[in-house]
Amino acid sequence: MATTADVHPVDEIPPVRQLAAFGLQHVLAMYAGAVAVPLIVGGALKLSPADLAYLITADLLVCGIATLIQCVGFWRFGVRLPIMQGCTFAAVSPMVLIGTTEGGLPAIYGSVIVAGLAIMLLAPLFGRLLRFFPPLVTGTVILIIGVSLLPVAGNWAAGGAGAKDFGEPRNLALAGFVLAVVLGVQRFAPAFLSRIAVLLGIAAGLAVAVPFGFTDFSGVGDADWVGVSTPFHFGTPEFRLSAIVSMLVVALVTMTETTGDLIAVGELTGRKVEPRPLADGLRADGLSTVLGGVFNTFPYTAFAQNVGLVGMTRVRSRWVVAAAGGILVLLGLLPKLGAVVAAIPAPVLGGAGLVMFGTVAASGLRTLARVGFQGNDNLTVVAVSVAIGLLPVGVPTVYAQFPDWFQTVMNSGISAGCLSAIVLNLLFNHLPVRRGSAAGAQSAGLPVGGGEEAVEQPREETV
Repeated sequence: MATTADVHPVDEIPPVRQLAAFGLQHVLAMYAGAVAVPLIVGGALKLSPADLAYLITADLLVCGIATLIQCVGFWRFGVRLPIMQGCTFAAVSPMVLIGTTEGGLPAIYGSVIVAGLAIMLLAPLFGRLLRFFPPLVTGTVILIIGVSLLPVAGNWAAGGAGAKDFGEPRNLALAGFVLAVVLGVQRFAPAFLSRIAVLLGIAAGLAVAVPFGFTDFSGVGDADWVGVSTPFHFGTPEFRLSAIVSMLVVALVTMTETTGDLIAVGELTGRKVEPRPLADGLRADGLSTVLGGVFNTFPYTAFAQNVGLVGMTRVRSRWVVAAAGGILVLLGLLPKLGAVVAAIPAPVLGGAGLVMFGTVAASGLRTLARVGFQGNDNLTVVAVSVAIGLLPVGVPTVYAQFPDWFQTVMNSGISAGCLSAIVLNLLFNHLPVRRGSAAGAQSAGLPVGGGEEAVEQPREETV
């Protein structure tokens, strides 16, 4: 990769051959998650196979456009970092509820358009909240993002949630083989090959999967060669108040999640996210969500799956992810090509996902290593935030008896953990200083009041 002294690694443009390989790697890492939302929502609404296929191609097309907006950027839209965009899972339950009880897809798309406009309007406000994300909070959030994604990789490795052969040893063996290839390439291969270790691992896993009967390419023959998503394919959007309120709650959750992802990528790439770029990134989220409502798909957010790939490969160029966005646009316009990618078995993706998502968690630990934990309550902030963030991951039905708006916020481990970390950091490091708290606030990167008179001995010395 060509470098110059005055060009940040984020802005470097690799050769075309590397752009294509690195970009395809990002697409394969997020493809299963990208198509999951239209599959779930379309299945719940009992759409025909043709309509379901239309939803998937529309999603891939807008995924690509949203990624290009985020990475390349124009005016005040786009954070200009290596960020992949995809449909948010936080919107699945509200959209299924809206679609089955309040008017079908037109009501969903009306609420999605309003939510996207709201995100664009609220983006500057969220940008000014960046001071509440010191290393103590960002490290905790990045750790939660990584750990909360590991069950996704586990489900893939076992065969995919709902698969008839879920958990069979041969699935886990295939995932283990892919993981071994990824680790072997990263450890022993030349520098360029180590950067596409995930791509090579998936290719090797696919080569093994075909002769052993893991793959099913029957959908490729049924797919069209060319397909273009047209605006309002499923009818004119309907704007219903209850649906809009539900989707506005989702918008706040996705903004919180995107903030955590943008900060994580900023840490990994060495380009710290400032308030203005954060607002630009959130504004791009809003624009993408509006496009989703117009072009028959759903709300968009930064995809945490690809954060780990940036950290693992150490390829920090935003143009690599922009190339991935271009590939997604191509997949959205060529359904047959998308069907080929969709035929990759879940265990192959699971083996690669284990190392990618683990890398995100490890990056959070690296950020927390800069935080002081002596003579303060920072350990409590991390411990409780991680516990609250992982609660819905370990016990998905824990909030089943709570109101829908509460479930929307708290069922996302990322948003629950992020909110907990912010509140606990304010509680222990922003409120009037007490015994042992001044050092904690300083190590968390936050201002403390009270001057010299407020600084007391650490708790250990007092005891």
